[in-house]
Amino acid sequence: MPEIASSLPVLLVWAALGYLLGSIPFGMVLSRVFGLGDLRKIGSGNIGATNVLRTGHKGAAAGTLLLDGGKGAVAVLLARALAGEDAAQLAGLAAFVGHCYPVWLGFRGGKGVATFLGIVLALAWPVGLLCCATWLAGAAASRISSVGALAASASSAVWALITGHGQITLLCLALTALIFWRHRANLARLRAGTEPRIGAKG
Repeated sequence: MPEIASSLPVLLVWAALGYLLGSIPFGMVLSRVFGLGDLRKIGSGNIGATNVLRTGHKGAAAGTLLLDGGKGAVAVLLARALAGEDAAQLAGLAAFVGHCYPVWLGFRGGKGVATFLGIVLALAWPVGLLCCATWLAGAAASRISSVGALAASASSAVWALITGHGQITLLCLALTALIFWRHRANLARLRAGTEPRIGAKG
């Protein structure tokens, strides 16, 4: 983890800003813009890109993926530019929590994969690219989005160490634990062989 150089008030401000950025439910916003209905009543009920794809609108799904990743990256980059590396990591973590547990939706949000990728890309782009490649490989091989997500998150700490970005290892481990927790229903379906494949409509 980075050296803690910022004061507690500064860190608290960036934690709050990160959470607010992360809590913007872009999947729901785009679904309403494109007239796709309430995501919480479609497919898995999740507000992320994979569930948006189940509506059949690839453009809305791609937009959700980019915006959900972007809000994590913006939280990190703003905090890094205006405060420091310690604030950047905290803002990234808070953005992830905001996406998964947004106050506006009764703390029922997404599973955080796109936001996780945006955070890691902004913190250490080689690690982020390797995580993206891992997601693509896992998803392509299985045709199951959650398999790619779990593989990408589980490999993130390893990629951080291999590429010389050990200062984000602890954060990667924390995000991985949260992603596995958010995917606990997916893990049960994977064990049962009932996890839906990419592109299946709700």
